[in-house]
Amino acid sequence: MHAVAHAEAHAETHAHPTPGLYARVAITLFVLTALEVAAYEVARDPVAPLHGAVEPILVPILLVLSAAKFALVAMFYMHLKQDEPLLSGVFVFALIIAALIIVALMILFSYQYHVAPTINPKRG
Repeated sequence: MHAVAHAEAHAETHAHPTPGLYARVAITLFVLTALEVAAYEVARDPVAPLHGAVEPILVPILLVLSAAKFALVAMFYMHLKQDEPLLSGVFVFALIIAALIIVALMILFSYQYHVAPTINPKRG
Protein backbone atom coordinates (compact mmCIF):
# COMPACT_ATOMS: atom_id res chain seq x y z
CA MET A 1 0.00 0.00 0.00
CA HIS A 2 2.75 2.43 0.95
CA ALA A 3 4.70 1.76 -2.27
CA VAL A 4 1.66 2.59 -4.42
CA ALA A 5 1.06 5.85 -2.55
CA HIS A 6 4.75 6.74 -2.91
CA ALA A 7 4.68 5.99 -6.65
CA GLU A 8 1.58 8.16 -7.11
CA ALA A 9 3.14 11.02 -5.13
CA HIS A 10 6.33 10.69 -7.18
CA ALA A 11 4.33 10.77 -10.42
CA GLU A 12 2.55 13.94 -9.33
CA THR A 13 5.75 15.78 -8.39
CA HIS A 14 7.58 14.66 -11.55
CA ALA A 15 4.92 14.97 -14.22
CA HIS A 16 6.49 14.45 -17.62
CA PRO A 17 5.90 16.90 -20.45
CA THR A 18 3.07 16.19 -22.85
CA PRO A 19 3.64 15.01 -26.43
CA GLY A 20 2.55 18.48 -27.58
CA LEU A 21 5.36 20.08 -25.58
CA TYR A 22 7.86 17.63 -27.07
CA ALA A 23 6.58 18.59 -30.54
CA ARG A 24 7.01 22.31 -29.78
CA VAL A 25 10.56 21.68 -28.52
CA ALA A 26 11.33 19.69 -31.69
CA ILE A 27 10.01 22.54 -33.87
CA THR A 28 12.10 25.03 -31.89
CA LEU A 29 15.18 22.85 -32.38
CA PHE A 30 14.44 22.72 -36.11
CA VAL A 31 14.13 26.52 -36.29
CA LEU A 32 17.38 27.02 -34.35
CA THR A 33 19.17 24.60 -36.70
CA ALA A 34 17.75 26.44 -39.72
CA LEU A 35 19.05 29.72 -38.25
CA GLU A 36 22.50 28.18 -37.81
CA VAL A 37 22.58 26.99 -41.41
CA ALA A 38 21.29 30.37 -42.65
CA ALA A 39 23.94 32.27 -40.65
CA TYR A 40 26.68 30.06 -42.05
CA GLU A 41 25.44 30.41 -45.62
CA VAL A 42 25.11 34.21 -45.34
CA ALA A 43 28.61 34.52 -43.86
CA ARG A 44 30.04 32.29 -46.60
CA ASP A 45 28.40 34.10 -49.54
CA PRO A 46 30.00 37.54 -50.14
CA VAL A 47 27.01 38.78 -52.18
CA ALA A 48 24.42 37.89 -49.51
CA PRO A 49 22.51 40.92 -48.19
CA LEU A 50 23.67 40.61 -44.56
CA HIS A 51 27.14 39.20 -45.27
CA GLY A 52 29.00 42.21 -43.83
CA ALA A 53 27.01 42.11 -40.59
CA VAL A 54 27.04 38.34 -40.05
CA GLU A 55 30.57 37.36 -41.09
CA PRO A 56 32.48 39.04 -38.20
CA ILE A 57 30.16 37.56 -35.57
CA LEU A 58 29.50 34.14 -37.12
CA VAL A 59 31.24 32.13 -34.39
CA PRO A 60 29.40 33.83 -31.49
CA ILE A 61 26.09 33.41 -33.35
CA LEU A 62 26.74 29.70 -33.85
CA LEU A 63 27.88 29.26 -30.24
CA VAL A 64 24.76 30.93 -28.82
CA LEU A 65 22.41 28.98 -31.09
CA SER A 66 24.11 25.67 -30.35
CA ALA A 67 24.08 26.39 -26.60
CA ALA A 68 20.35 27.09 -26.78
CA LYS A 69 19.80 23.83 -28.63
CA PHE A 70 21.90 21.93 -26.10
CA ALA A 71 19.93 23.43 -23.20
CA LEU A 72 16.61 22.42 -24.78
CA VAL A 73 17.79 18.88 -25.45
CA ALA A 74 19.22 18.51 -21.93
CA MET A 75 16.12 19.90 -20.22
CA PHE A 76 13.46 18.04 -22.14
CA TYR A 77 14.89 14.97 -23.85
CA MET A 78 17.37 14.10 -21.09
CA HIS A 79 14.66 14.95 -18.50
CA LEU A 80 16.94 17.24 -16.47
CA LYS A 81 14.01 19.55 -15.90
CA GLN A 82 12.25 16.80 -13.94
CA ASP A 83 15.35 15.55 -12.06
CA GLU A 84 16.33 16.38 -8.54
CA PRO A 85 17.97 19.82 -8.24
CA LEU A 86 21.21 18.24 -6.99
CA LEU A 87 21.59 16.12 -10.15
CA SER A 88 20.81 19.07 -12.40
CA GLY A 89 23.28 21.19 -10.40
CA VAL A 90 26.08 18.66 -10.85
CA PHE A 91 25.39 18.55 -14.60
CA VAL A 92 25.24 22.34 -14.95
CA PHE A 93 28.35 22.86 -12.79
CA ALA A 94 30.39 20.51 -14.98
CA LEU A 95 29.02 22.21 -18.09
CA ILE A 96 30.00 25.66 -16.80
CA ILE A 97 33.52 24.47 -15.95
CA ALA A 98 33.89 22.98 -19.45
CA ALA A 99 32.62 26.20 -21.06
CA LEU A 100 35.06 28.31 -19.03
CA ILE A 101 37.96 26.07 -20.05
CA ILE A 102 36.95 26.30 -23.71
CA VAL A 103 36.68 30.10 -23.55
CA ALA A 104 40.05 30.34 -21.78
CA LEU A 105 41.68 28.18 -24.46
CA MET A 106 40.10 30.29 -27.22
CA ILE A 107 41.53 33.44 -25.61
CA LEU A 108 44.98 31.86 -25.18
CA PHE A 109 45.14 30.61 -28.77
CA SER A 110 43.86 33.93 -30.08
CA TYR A 111 46.59 35.71 -28.15
CA GLN A 112 49.24 33.24 -29.33
CA TYR A 113 48.39 33.54 -33.01
CA HIS A 114 47.30 37.18 -33.27
CA VAL A 115 49.00 39.24 -30.56
CA ALA A 116 52.20 37.39 -29.61
CA PRO A 117 53.69 37.30 -33.15
CA THR A 118 53.44 41.08 -33.38
CA ILE A 119 55.15 41.58 -30.00
CA ASN A 120 58.03 39.18 -30.56
CA PRO A 121 58.39 38.37 -34.26
CA LYS A 122 60.57 35.43 -35.20
CA ARG A 123 63.93 36.30 -36.61
CA GLY A 124 64.88 34.63 -39.84
